[in-house]
Amino acid sequence: MNEYENELYEKNIKYIAGVDEVGRGPLVGSVVCAAVILPKGFYDERINDSKKISEKKREILYDFIMENALSVGIGICSQEVIDEINILEATKKAMKEAIDNLEIKPEHVLIDAVKLNIDIPSTSIIKGDAKSISIAAASIIAKVTRDRMMYELDKEHPEYEFGKNKGYGTKKHIEAIYKYGVLKEHRKTFAPISQILEN
Repeated sequence: MNEYENELYEKNIKYIAGVDEVGRGPLVGSVVCAAVILPKGFYDERINDSKKISEKKREILYDFIMENALSVGIGICSQEVIDEINILEATKKAMKEAIDNLEIKPEHVLIDAVKLNIDIPSTSIIKGDAKSISIAAASIIAKVTRDRMMYELDKEHPEYEFGKNKGYGTKKHIEAIYKYGVLKEHRKTFAPISQILEN
C-alpha cells in the first residue's frame, strides 16, 4: 500500500496527496471527493479501499485519519452541478476542489482512476484505493462524509430509505420514487429518473 508513496519519497517529495471520490453511481445527492496528505512513512494495516471495510470500522478510521493526516481537503459537487456538466466532469471539479481545500499544497497527487488537469504533478492509478494508502485514506474520508449526508437526507425523507441504500437505485428506492415522486436531491439526468420525468 505504500509502494507509490515510497517511490516519491525517494525522489525527496514530501507532501503526497491521495485523492478519491464517492458517489458517482447513486441516483441522489452530491459526489464527494477527499484529498489526504499523510505523514511520511505513515502506515496502518486497517486502512484499505473503503468498500472493503465495514461501516463501523470506517467511522473509527475516519477519526484516526483526521487526527493523523497532515491535511485533509473535501470537495463536493451537488446534484444540480452533476446534471449540468455530467458526472465525470462533476467528479473532476470536486477532486480539484478537494485539492484546493488542503492547507498544505501537495508536491504530487495520487488519484484513483481519474486524470486531472492540474498544476501539480499527478499519477492516475486504476484501483488506486486498493494500491495506495493515501488514496485509501481519501476513500474512507469521502465515503464517511457522503454517508453522513445521506443519513441527514434520510431524516427528511425516510420513505426512500437513504440511510440503507445511500442513494443507490435499489428496488425499494425505485419503488419509492414511483410512489412518492422525484425529490430535488435526485439526479434528473440519471436513469430511471430521466425516464420517469419524461412520462
